[in-house]
Amino acid sequence: MLHTVLDTPPVGETKAARDQTLAAYRLMLTARLLDDKYAALYRGGKIHGGVFLGRGQEALSVAIGISLKKTDIFAPLIRDAAGRLAFGETVVDAIRTYLGSALGPMRGRDGNVHRGRPLEGYLPMVSHLGAMISVVNGTLFARRLKGVSGTVGATCLGDGATSTGAFHEALNQAAVEKLPLVLVVADNQYAYSTPTSRQFVCEDLADKASGYGVAAHSVDGTDLVACLKTAGEAVARARSGEGPQLIVARLLRLCGHGEHDDSHYIDPKLKTSPLGRDCLKVAEEFLLRQQWADSATLDGWRTEVVREIEDAVAQVRREPAPDPYDEKWQAISSRHLIELHDEDSGS
Repeated sequence: MLHTVLDTPPVGETKAARDQTLAAYRLMLTARLLDDKYAALYRGGKIHGGVFLGRGQEALSVAIGISLKKTDIFAPLIRDAAGRLAFGETVVDAIRTYLGSALGPMRGRDGNVHRGRPLEGYLPMVSHLGAMISVVNGTLFARRLKGVSGTVGATCLGDGATSTGAFHEALNQAAVEKLPLVLVVADNQYAYSTPTSRQFVCEDLADKASGYGVAAHSVDGTDLVACLKTAGEAVARARSGEGPQLIVARLLRLCGHGEHDDSHYIDPKLKTSPLGRDCLKVAEEFLLRQQWADSATLDGWRTEVVREIEDAVAQVRREPAPDPYDEKWQAISSRHLIELHDEDSGS
């Protein structure tokens, strides 16, 4: 299965654009099918805690993850399965976290969306309400103090988080320090069940950037090609020293806030509007139209991904759960992270 971080954003119909778009589509497909599996496991009582899916947001998520380098910093959100895969998370590690395996990146000691590998720049989320912006800022500033250059830090949030103090304070700090931050906002029309009309009155959330002197980019979040282009450009600008970049993607969350939520509050008119397009289907139609893939190829990829996921679930179910009486039980600390990293690397 292809899980590759590509550094070159698509420009025109070049081979690089074709390869990146195909890679991004496969990652989107993997994320969607993983979400479907999580939902089934949750309904079967196999997952403890909540399950929050990214249906409808895969194009935006994969675009930011695939535009970053492995030496960058990424703090994904609860609906960023596609971005996580693009940044290097494996299917097995994702499933390990949801099923509580002691062999997972968090050793089964944290919630299933609070996962990552901090020493590799993949940060476990603290909260979905803007808190990770300041964490990424701090990591970028620490690297600056150490003389490390060329790093970009990216994090994601929803439209509701742009109304929080954490968002405003951290964005202001990033602007003042001219940090290479890429802040990705999924304007998915609802903060849980609160519509955007009850959250803000500006026409476009990108308008908020000008007050901080931050560059803004608006994009159709249902269009994979547009998301790849916008994310690639924003990352390149941040890397070249142009300071923080705000990406706002308009789309619709094609599921409830979580699997416990039937999303009855979503306006039916939105579902039939351009915002309600399924980004995975839009991407498939584009690939077919460009003749970059045919129906048989797409079906074959789906079969391969399903098999990979089922094999991973079977493997993880055989793995041990964490032992609360283990003498090594402790909170995730710098020392503990180093120990885990050494274990994983075999050193």
